[in-house]
Amino acid sequence: MEIQVVSGDITGQQVDAVVNAANSGMRGGGGVDGAIHAAGGPAILADCIRRFPDGLPTGQAGWTTAGRLPARWVIHVVGPIYGRGDRSQLASCYANALAVADEVGAESVAFPLVSAGAYGWPVDDAAQVAVDTLRASRSQVKRCLLVGYSPRTTTALRAALARH
Repeated sequence: MEIQVVSGDITGQQVDAVVNAANSGMRGGGGVDGAIHAAGGPAILADCIRRFPDGLPTGQAGWTTAGRLPARWVIHVVGPIYGRGDRSQLASCYANALAVADEVGAESVAFPLVSAGAYGWPVDDAAQVAVDTLRASRSQVKRCLLVGYSPRTTTALRAALARH
């Protein structure tokens, strides 16, 4: 699997699936979640309500339509809140997102830096977990984009990728 780091807006990435850092309620929110719902339109929320009436637990993943996004699917993951969750839950977000990508047949996936925003996970550690998990995963996905939403996250992701 090819792993690349790009800087920018995850909602505009030309990939089969975009990963959403969602909250457990799966009803939209702020940050990446808000941006994906805003860009993709109401079809994403409607699909979340239909497919996940009780939301998702931390570390788990599930897919919905991508609405108006250029991607075909949104893979929603629920990251841990720093201080309340652990690294294994964060790693599960990436591993489970790849499993869902395999389930739907996605060959290219764009990931945000899960839990490193409002959930407070230290950026450098979150970046290392992302890279390590993607590298260790067995998946049919051919291309993963790690999308840095700020210069700080992009730098951390590039540094984590360079360590291998």
